Amino acid sequence: MIMENGIDPLESAIGDRLRLLRTARNQTLEDLAAASGVSRAMISRIERGEASPTAQLLSRLCATLDLTLSAFFAFSGTEGDPLSRREAQTVWRDPETGYQRRAVSAPDTAARVDVVEVEFPAGARIAYPPETGRAGMTQHVWLFSGTLRMTVGGTLHDLRPGDCLYMSITEGHVFENPGDTPARYAVVLDRGRS
Repeated sequence: MIMENGIDPLESAIGDRLRLLRTARNQTLEDLAAASGVSRAMISRIERGEASPTAQLLSRLCATLDLTLSAFFAFSGTEGDPLSRREAQTVWRDPETGYQRRAVSAPDTAARVDVVEVEFPAGARIAYPPETGRAGMTQHVWLFSGTLRMTVGGTLHDLRPGDCLYMSITEGHVFENPGDTPARYAVVLDRGRS
């Protein structure tokens, strides 16, 4: 849904969230750009809701802000509500690959686990670099339908429906759908000890 001024409400919320997180850390646009490797102009456009960040770009910004993507998308109006209704869950689509992620977990709770539902288009591929600052963080990738090829730390895993892959997110990993239909899967991210 696009608002009258041409800015999508979710893109506006992403921009507001990024600005809030950046300013809470007393970072200027230049500081965040230098630390993340994302241009100042792009960060400014995202904060104004004029640009939709790709999954890889948003991942780089989140790493610099010491957040997971799940934590980034945990912006709700209801603090600490343990119930996450489907119609209120944040859904975001990567403009580059078309991959769609739904934040299933209730945001703003004390849980250290986040659950994300993903629909990954046929032929899509996303590579994430190692996140060494996230020692102790792990995730399970549970495939419901389609095919998913995961490369974790140089090891290739071809997942079929029902398969579940456990991995540390400190290793570089690649999500790839070599099939001809979308892959549907859940990611269960454990942030480890607080």
